Amino acid sequence: MFIQSTDAAHPVLLCLHGGLPEYFLTERYPTGLENDFTVVWWEQRGAGLSYHPGIPPETMTLEQFIADTLSVSDYLRNRFSQEKIYLMAHSGGTFVGLQAAARAPQVYCAYIGVAQMVHQLESERRAYEYMLKRFSQAGNGRMVRKLEAAPVTMTAGTPAAYLRVRDRAMHSLGVGTTHDMTSVARGIVWPSLKSPHYTLGEKIQLWRGKRSSGVSALWDEMMTIDLAGRVTELALPAYFFHGAYDYTINYQLAKDYVEALKAPLKGFYTFGCSAHSPIMEEPQKAQRIMREDVLAGTNRLADGCGRGA
Repeated sequence: MFIQSTDAAHPVLLCLHGGLPEYFLTERYPTGLENDFTVVWWEQRGAGLSYHPGIPPETMTLEQFIADTLSVSDYLRNRFSQEKIYLMAHSGGTFVGLQAAARAPQVYCAYIGVAQMVHQLESERRAYEYMLKRFSQAGNGRMVRKLEAAPVTMTAGTPAAYLRVRDRAMHSLGVGTTHDMTSVARGIVWPSLKSPHYTLGEKIQLWRGKRSSGVSALWDEMMTIDLAGRVTELALPAYFFHGAYDYTINYQLAKDYVEALKAPLKGFYTFGCSAHSPIMEEPQKAQRIMREDVLAGTNRLADGCGRGA
């Protein structure tokens, strides 16, 4: 894990990444969260600093990832002498984070879901339809043919041919990692290789681990499980940040889920200039919400005047 803080007495914020650890991206997209929190960028089982080729595949399960999250949370509570910490999950990390928060609400001050996953197969279907339409309108016949050859459906799932073109297609349309990132190679691969925070061997592990990290290991479950039916209630405050341009995880699905979710306090926050990474794309807005709503235990800045459950 990487730990950032201007004061170790700050509340602890544990961050769960998605398919790839994200700390290296803070070089280009600083979040500023360390000004109010002790931010823990934990690289989960099988990913980044935690990658090892000898990890038994049978341990890469949803139950294990939830147990890991709760174990690391307890470690941080003890290390920083705090009764509760904050849990922030992003993208694929929200699949684990939401369920960890539901299972052990007494551990956390609040749950913050950034690009909250709900029913990912439906999300992929909507992304497929959106991209097919956009490329058709742009006259990009080559991309249209690739997508038409690998349709995403609720019965057949996400074909391998679709997954091979998915990230490149999303980023070329500005609906991927960030709204301004048009290339995975320039926007993610190159910054990871330039990062001063990893050794050369760790940089190799970062990309080797992407194939065996939580999102890869849990992909089939993510496609079949609808969290809207599994987690209908949380016993702690819950905040959800989502970029309006995000098609990696569908904005509308997340918004509909939050509206139905029961929680003592909740808020959904639309980031109008962001795609999949709002805390990095609009950091000042995220900092304000974290400071004035999350830390204060309110939802005044949320969409729709911050109505609670």
